Amino acid sequence: MFKAMVVTKNDEGKTEASVQELDDASLPDGDVTVAVEYSTVNYKDGLCLGPGGGLVRNYPHVPGIDFAGTVESSNDERYAPGDRVVLTGWRVGEAWWGGYAQKACVKADWLVPLPDGLSTRDAMAVGTAGFTAMLAVMALEDHGLTPGAEPVLVTGAAGGVGSVATAILGKLGYEVAAVTGRPETADYLKSLGATQIVAREELAETVKRPLESENWAGCVDAVGGAMLARVLGQMKYGASVAAVGLAGGADLPASVIPFLLRGVNLLGIDSVMKPYDDRVRAWQRLTTDLPLDKLGAMVEVAPLADLPKLGKMILKGEVRGRMVIDVNA
Repeated sequence: MFKAMVVTKNDEGKTEASVQELDDASLPDGDVTVAVEYSTVNYKDGLCLGPGGGLVRNYPHVPGIDFAGTVESSNDERYAPGDRVVLTGWRVGEAWWGGYAQKACVKADWLVPLPDGLSTRDAMAVGTAGFTAMLAVMALEDHGLTPGAEPVLVTGAAGGVGSVATAILGKLGYEVAAVTGRPETADYLKSLGATQIVAREELAETVKRPLESENWAGCVDAVGGAMLARVLGQMKYGASVAAVGLAGGADLPASVIPFLLRGVNLLGIDSVMKPYDDRVRAWQRLTTDLPLDKLGAMVEVAPLADLPKLGKMILKGEVRGRMVIDVNA
């Protein structure tokens, strides 16, 4: 028997999440069974803990879009009992049972060996948010961003992706301008490496001019919507924006002028279906380019039982940094 956070749906279509005891027979068919140690809380998790947001296919359901732990059993020669592994993406926690349980059974192709130098707790302090942030920084580098071409803008900086992106960019030697709508997070963001705090109100207003002053050498954008449209008109010539989220909405009320007259690049960052080799490269980069001593400032640890409350909080934008779930607590 093992504990899991299970979401059920009644005949009226209402969902309820609670900690339940399950047996191994209830696990989905997969190649590798993992003794989960830690998971995290992401925006998608908040949706799946509630009505599902269209992400959950079948109930009862175990959410948790990422997890880290130790292989318990394996039918795949790439993994053996005792191996430490991490999983993010592949619609685990959405269409497939996820990491909010003491056990998970998944396809071997979805796993990545946990790099030396990272504990399972560290891996989930990074989690999907940190993995996505690393992919965004790598994409900006692949399109010409180098230290000294400053400043680099990070929107939604106090959130999970933004916090890790700020810390990575700071360690790599960039001047980081962190955008936040919560003034009380300024000291937190500066401790991660931000050198400039930009009030959300300064970028939230839509303007008619398609081009403004060239302010930013690069951008990791977790907001989307009108703010992304505004930022595109402020990018330096040939600069790139790595789009990772849509906290501000899915619409993009933008002009093509920044692309045509300044050669601005809009880079879409997807962490869910990212190929294996890119995953390994990103996790290896995280061991060297993310200051692990600053992870502690981003992280709060909570038990499975707190998930319903935390799911509602993250949907309201009330979670700062990274929320790690100890499934054995």
